[in-house]
Order: sequence, then C-alpha cells, then structure tokens
Amino acid sequence: MKLSKIFAFAFAFALIATTLKAQDFPSRPIKFIVPAPPGGAPDAVARIISQRISTQLGQPVIVDNRGGGNGIIGSEAGARAVGDGYTIVMGYAGPFSINPGLVPNLSYDVIKDFTPLTMLAMSQNVLVVHPSFPARTIKELIDLAKAQPGKINYASGGTGQSSHLSMELLLQMAGAKMTHIPYRGAGPALADTVSGHVPLHFLALAPAIPLIKSGKLIALGVTGSSRSHALPEVPTIAESGLPGYAVLTWYGALVPSSTPKPIVVRLRDEMVTALKSPEVVEFYNRQGLELGGNSSEAFSTYLKVEIEKWKQLIKDRGIKSE
Repeated sequence: MKLSKIFAFAFAFALIATTLKAQDFPSRPIKFIVPAPPGGAPDAVARIISQRISTQLGQPVIVDNRGGGNGIIGSEAGARAVGDGYTIVMGYAGPFSINPGLVPNLSYDVIKDFTPLTMLAMSQNVLVVHPSFPARTIKELIDLAKAQPGKINYASGGTGQSSHLSMELLLQMAGAKMTHIPYRGAGPALADTVSGHVPLHFLALAPAIPLIKSGKLIALGVTGSSRSHALPEVPTIAESGLPGYAVLTWYGALVPSSTPKPIVVRLRDEMVTALKSPEVVEFYNRQGLELGGNSSEAFSTYLKVEIEKWKQLIKDRGIKSE
C-alpha cells in the first residue's frame, strides 16, 4: 500500500473517531475556569451561562474560580488543559487583551493556545466624577486637565486594569495629562471616589448605575461607540469631542486550541442558545450588559485587534506591570 493511502486512511479514521466522540459529548461534567475570584463580573457571567448550558447539555457545568496574578493563573491552567471539550475558559480584557502587552514573558499565548467560542457579554465603562469636581462634560474635563497638567488625580483598580487604560487612552487622544492613583482592586478605588479623596474614576456600568442614580457620582461619558441602554442620557466619549474613542469590557468563552472542531461548534451553539434564554437576557439588562453571540471567527478577529490596540497604547504611554 502506498504511503499516501496509509495517510489517507489514518486521516479518515481520526476524523471518524473525532466525529463519534463529538456525538457522545458530553458524557461527564464540564469545568468552566474563571481566572478571577468569586463575586466579580467574570464570575457572574460564567455562572448564569453555566446554569443554562448545564440544563441544555444534561451535564453539570462547574465554575472553577482560579484568581490571582492578574488572571494569569487561571488563564494558564486553561491553556494547558486537555482539549477535549471538558474545559472551558472565561476570557476577559485583563488576561486576554491587556496582559499580552503588559506582562513580559507571559506564560500563555492567547492566539496560539486558545480557540474562541463566542463573546458572551460586553459592557461599557463610564467615567464618573465626585459631585464636588467642577467638570460636568468631557470637554470641560479635558480643558481643566490641559490648564493644570498632572494636577488632577484619577483612580483605577490597578495598573493595566481596564479603568486605568480607559483613562490613558482618553488622555492620549486629548493630549492632556493627569496623575494616576492605582489601588489594589476596584472596591478601594470606588470607595475613595465616592468619598471624594480622588475625584475621577472609570467604572463598569453595574456598580456605577446605582451611584449615578442616587447622585453620589456624576457621569460624564460612556466608553462605547454608541450610548448604553442602561444610561441612555449619558453621551459617549466619542460624541463628546474624541471621535473614535471606544473601550468595551468584554467576557467570552474559549477552549484549549487542541479541542476538536465538532466540539467547538457544539459548545458555541449551546452558548448562543443560552444567551437567548429569558433569565440570561433579564440578568444582562439588570447588569447593564450587552448580549454577545458572535461567531468563533469574529471573536478571534476581535481578540487580535484588541491585543494590538492595547499593546500599542501600553508601549506609547510607557506603562509597566506592577
């Protein structure tokens, strides 16, 4: 038998075996690694989706929180897992879009080590100020920052966090300068903003909405390319004088890159079905989240663009990991 025929038979056999395995999938519980501690947005999105696909698949989907190292510990565990469909990883901006440009010698490669399934949710950030701060628009803020270079402080949940880079992008585009006050987590940063110790902070919508509604914080602008359905009265930063400005906090599902294509397709389809369920839609609306559900290919393209965008900003602004 010719070598080419042997290879052809081997390929056909492997394809049949993979197809049969996909037809039997899943036959045991699935692990959903979240590279963050319980209680945050990545964990909340993973849990609501896991509940739905557990019902759809007839097997438990167990959330496995592996926080630490700015998402590196959990992301690396996902990258090194067996690609059999029984490990899903929650991706989000910090470990998947920002770390590749922020962390030298990162222990995983987002593009090579993972296959994206679908975007699960997206959220805008909102720039808030303490009521004692004089600016009420993005233009007024930029004018103040230019008149007092480096004298206005802004808070973030830590160097390289979305709250930090959202402001750095704004300052770069505006040609202005402020002083970054990094905190160890979003909670302490928010507390000091509400108390007025630091006047400005970029927040995710979910924790910001009740504070804005109560008047404890003032919203200047949201970071999406269009206004948020949760705060329709708040303009985008792009429409407030910085055309092209856009930052989304995203949450998406990925699997190890060795996962067979039929299982990738199955998991992606199950997640898209879960996103259409009434309880998921209601939860997203309550949290100010926007529904995902794009294709694996579109999610992959988005990741590549985001990685390069933040790499360039981190380089241009001289940002170093803590």
